[in-house]
Parts: sequence; structure tokens; C-alpha cells
Amino acid sequence: MLERALLAKVNALVAELCSSRRTINLMEVCGTHTMAISGFGIRRAVDPRLRLLSGPGCPVCVTAQEEIDAAISVAGLPDVTVVTFGDMLRVPGSRTSLEQEKARGADVRVVYSALDALRLAEAAPDRQFVFLGVGFETTAPTVAATVLAAQEAGVKNLTVLPMFKTIPAALDAIASSPRVSVDGFILPGHVSTIIGTRPYEFLRDKYRLPSCVVGFEALDVLQGIYMLLRQMQTGPQIEIQYKRSVRPEGNVKAQQVLDTVFAPCDAAWRGIGMIPGSGLTFRPDFAAFDARRRFRIANRQSPIVNRQSSCRCGDVMLGVIVPPECKLFAKTCTPESPVGPCMVSTEGACAAYYKYEQKP
Repeated sequence: MLERALLAKVNALVAELCSSRRTINLMEVCGTHTMAISGFGIRRAVDPRLRLLSGPGCPVCVTAQEEIDAAISVAGLPDVTVVTFGDMLRVPGSRTSLEQEKARGADVRVVYSALDALRLAEAAPDRQFVFLGVGFETTAPTVAATVLAAQEAGVKNLTVLPMFKTIPAALDAIASSPRVSVDGFILPGHVSTIIGTRPYEFLRDKYRLPSCVVGFEALDVLQGIYMLLRQMQTGPQIEIQYKRSVRPEGNVKAQQVLDTVFAPCDAAWRGIGMIPGSGLTFRPDFAAFDARRRFRIANRQSPIVNRQSSCRCGDVMLGVIVPPECKLFAKTCTPESPVGPCMVSTEGACAAYYKYEQKP
């Protein structure tokens, strides 16, 4: 099999590179890669001196606690329906969750796209609908397109609570952090389909870090890892393994739609903190669609409750620890009773380890 042959080449190259060093740390920053690496058994198959770390690639996981609490507060308003993707339901807020509020009578509905939220708003014009804008550059253009469609249709009862995050600024924060040791990045395939590779060039030019956009099949991941290891020998580049989907310029149309509706802003990332220019906010022409503005939602620091005080999701997303090193993992924190979002989301590192990588 091609995978076995490529795995042998990867391990041989790791052995060669580690003749003068202890370990090699490669970080992926995409939730789909998180699940692929665990699900295909790649982490267990490679030379243990190659450490595959999970970065902040799960949009639900990096959503800040105060943003979760803001969404929950909106769900408690009269005549308001909160519309969201399913992973957000069970993320614990400071004192409750959207799932718990739904059980208490709040109108919280799960959809598969922002356009579903628009259809709900059109069908019930006397009710306010708030879509939770969670996601990276992959999701944000679809929300921007929905806002444009709502504006054209004259829909007045749909707003978005913007909680978007953008990947390049987070990579900059990770690469510059003294807490994190990363030798190269497995760059996200879906995000890069939209933004291309040019926004990552600072990783090569500023930090001299190997980087490669990688697909999601086992062969893709192994080939991407091999390309990164080769860069450690020949010099850092921004390569594309996932050429069947990604171009250096990205999806220009999607970028234009995104830039029409949203502008960069500072954003808080769970476990990382405030990262300048890493979020998206509405441009003035679209301020009427901003739920924060319509419902006067203020940014408030959320308290950390006792059950969450020992959660180390932040350290997991920075690659400082792996999930089993958190003392709550698979004990008080499980998919059935999650303490932190890394165990809630299907793309979270803790959920991936719990499902695929627990020792028998």
C-alpha cells in the first residue's frame, strides 16, 4: 500500500533528523485534521520522536467563555430564537449551556447553514432570529453571503452574533509564544481553499517555519508530514499538498463577499487570549445585522466556575499538553459530561483522543 510505503519514508526521515535532536513537533490547526490523525491511527504509527500536536483548529473550542455566555443571554430574551450549529449546544457557559436553556423553554434551533436561519426568519417575520456566527474563514463567507441575501430581500428580523476567528493571526501568536515549541505547521485545507497560501508567508519569512497545506485522507496527511520533514532539511516553504482543492490565490469571490460584509477586529481566543486582528466584525453598512448592536450585548468577563477551573483546554489547543495529561480527561470530563469545549465538539482534540486514542 502507498500509505505503508510513505509511512516508512516518514519514519526514516524522522530518524535521520532526530540524530541531532530529541523530538520534532508538528502542529495541525484544523479540526478535520485532528480527527483524521487520530482516526487513521497516524499518531500511533509514526516514530514517537515525531510529535503531532493539535492546535486551535476547532472553531467551537476557541470560542471564548464570554462569547458563550453572551449567546446564552440572547437565548433568554423574549421573542428571540437563537439559531446555531449543533456543536454549540452543549458547550458549557459559566453557569449553564444552550442545551440546558433549551430544555427550560428557550427557543434554540439547530441548523446546517446560515441560509437555514434566513429561511426561518422569512417564515416568522414577527420574531427575532439570532444566528451564532462561529467559525473560521471557511464559514464566514457563507454567513456574509446570507447577510447580503437578507439585505436584498429586505429581511429585518435576522441578526448575527459575530464570534468568527481567523487562522493566520492565531498562527502568528503561536509561532511567537515562548510557551509553545513548534517545528512546522500542517496548514488547514478548508480554510486555505478560501484564503489561499499568501496569508501564511510570514511563517516562512518571519519565523523560518516549514508549512504545508494538507488534505484529509491518510495518504494526504502522511505526504504532508513528509513534505514538512523535507523542508526541515532544505529550508522552509509554504507548500500545497492539497492541490486538488487549494490554489495560492484562494477563492477570490468568497474573499470579496467576506470583505464586503466584515472587517477585521481584535478577538479573544479561549486558552490563548486576545489576538489583534484575528476576529471579524460588521462593516458600518451592515451594522443593522449585528446582534451585539441590536440587543446591546456588552463584553463582560465571565467567571470561572469550580468544575471548569481545572480544565486545560487552552493548554491542549496550544500544544502545551496532550489531552490525557489533563487530570479531568476521561474521568470527570467525557463526551457525555463535558467540562470543556475540546470534549464537546466533534472536532475537538479531547473528543478525538477519547474516541480513538485511549489505551485499552
